[in-house]
Amino acid sequence: MSMAVIGMAVGMALGFAGYFGGFGAFLLVAALGAIGFVAGRFLEGDLEPGDFFRTRGDRRR
Repeated sequence: MSMAVIGMAVGMALGFAGYFGGFGAFLLVAALGAIGFVAGRFLEGDLEPGDFFRTRGDRRR
């Protein structure tokens, strides 16, 4: 599935949540989508926990 189709599906889900559930439902769907995205990246091996929890002395650019 292409990224455009996935983006369209996510946009439609957020639109339905915003229309039928209000702004609170829109934020809830967006937050759960972001959590699912990060979890999927962890499962695929694209992210590691150290990417989020880095010390201040370790500043990679």
